[in-house]
Formats: sequence, C-alpha cells, structure tokens
Amino acid sequence: MSDTTQRRNRLSRSRDFDAVYRRGRSTTTRYLVLHWFPRDAGDEESRGDAPRLGLAVPKSVGNAVVRNRVKRQLRATWAELAATARPGHDYVLVARPGLAEPADTRGHDWLVERVTEVLEKASA
Repeated sequence: MSDTTQRRNRLSRSRDFDAVYRRGRSTTTRYLVLHWFPRDAGDEESRGDAPRLGLAVPKSVGNAVVRNRVKRQLRATWAELAATARPGHDYVLVARPGLAEPADTRGHDWLVERVTEVLEKASA
C-alpha cells in the first residue's frame, strides 16, 4: 500500500476522532484500546469502503521520541492488518502505558499479535 493510500485512510481531524469516541464502541486489552464506529453511507469522507485509522498515543506512554516510534510501529502493523478490519468503519487505536518497551524488545510480530487480538475482540 502506498503512502498516499495510507494517508487517505487515516483519521486526522478532531471531529472524526470525537465521532468515533462519542458514538462508537470500544474494547480493551492489556496494551491497547480500540474504538470503532461505522461511517455513514452518505459521508463525503468515505472514499470507498476502506477502514480508516486514527492513532492516539498519550504522554503517559513516553516522551515524544517514544510516542512517535510507537505510532510508526502501529501504522506499519495496521498496513498489514487493514484487510481484516471491517470495511466502512472508522477506528481509533489508543496505546496504553507499557506498550512501548515490549513493542521494541519483542518486535513487530508481537505487535501484530496485540493488534490482531484487539481487532478480534471488536469483531466478536
């Protein structure tokens, strides 16, 4: 997936995040919180049915360098797993404190397992 395709499928505006938080559902795991919301069929932002992702990495996860690294890792993981997410939905993935260190030490495959776990909980 190209960088522009990935950017097109991201949530970036505050009102999009707010809609997912207020009207959507959520599930949690030890390291992640996933909020999701089905987009309106007439939404001009839909751009097809591809799921859109927003990331929230709070300061409690670490300093700016750590938070940006976590965001890069989560975007790379999402690029692999986006096909398993429900089409036409907006997602906000929130990192919880304690994610950064194991994501670094255990590697990409471990992070893929964590994101898959929270996606499966959301689908249930």
